[in-house]
Amino acid sequence: MNPLNTIVYEPFGWYAEKEIFKFTLTNVHGNYVELLNYGAIVKSIVVPDKNGNKENVVLGFPTLEGYIKDKSYIGATVGRFANRINNAEFSIDDKTYYLDKNDGKNNNHSGSAGFNSKVFDFSIKEDAVIFTLENENGDGGFPGNLKTKVIYKWTDKNELKIEFLAVADEPTPINFTNHSYFNLSACTEKIHHHYLNIQADKIVESTEDYIPTGRIIPAENCSFYHYKLGDVMKDGGLNTYYIFNRNNVDEDSVCELFEEISGRIMHVFTSYPGVQLYTGDYLNSAEIGEHSKFYEPFDGLCLECQYYPDSPNHANFPNTIFKAEQVYNETITYAFDVVTLEN
Repeated sequence: MNPLNTIVYEPFGWYAEKEIFKFTLTNVHGNYVELLNYGAIVKSIVVPDKNGNKENVVLGFPTLEGYIKDKSYIGATVGRFANRINNAEFSIDDKTYYLDKNDGKNNNHSGSAGFNSKVFDFSIKEDAVIFTLENENGDGGFPGNLKTKVIYKWTDKNELKIEFLAVADEPTPINFTNHSYFNLSACTEKIHHHYLNIQADKIVESTEDYIPTGRIIPAENCSFYHYKLGDVMKDGGLNTYYIFNRNNVDEDSVCELFEEISGRIMHVFTSYPGVQLYTGDYLNSAEIGEHSKFYEPFDGLCLECQYYPDSPNHANFPNTIFKAEQVYNETITYAFDVVTLEN
């Protein structure tokens, strides 16, 4: 291995009588990513701006305490089922399963079963950190014993590659995502001046509490084609699921996020059929974050590539009920670069 391209880890604290470690993946350019085996969290992504200044472009905390107290899933791997499930229940083969009602009457990000507060086992294999978790049948109301792997790679092209693998011993819904909050200005300003492009003309129509009605509708005023976030967020924030124009094709980027002053641009590639855009409306951290501040609304945005929300309750949505021993395998890549605009 090139000595400039390394993976090292060090103690970061204790949770539930298990030791937590911080993993640092550094590429040949000295740019790096930090991960935690608590929640399989992305703690930081440090990449240069157009002037070569290296800064962290995701929200995070300098101590484990910040993550334990966090209510916003900052940087976390979300599972077993990302996003909301209406009335916190679903059925498989005429049997109804009842989940935690942790978001009004609904379930969000799996409630007490959420991976965001689980301690993962880990291994390091050449260029990858592999987090593993065995989630027991009945945890949070979900059926089946589930074995999960989350594989992180950090390339010399400044690409953070995430692969999700899972298999259960009986039918169960599965929908993983990464819940990093991005701010390409390194939190020197809020996200309103970021430009965003999402390759999607359609969205999932939702109620006021973000539960899908089952209808697929034109994105219209919620469209993002290299628009400033602030120009679209006129009535506040957005928490909207976008359906990509091309279905399950991960060779081309599906989203681009650009911040003009830093010149940083992030391209998103994924195998998923869509993305939940969340503009961080409810950010309210109990601890000071990596950027020497308490995080507040619109300090970062999430591009949560995933399956449709509430899929188990909508027969017209892509299926998320995985059969016994059926392998779940999806990917997300966040790729960073810089762009210099000519006058």
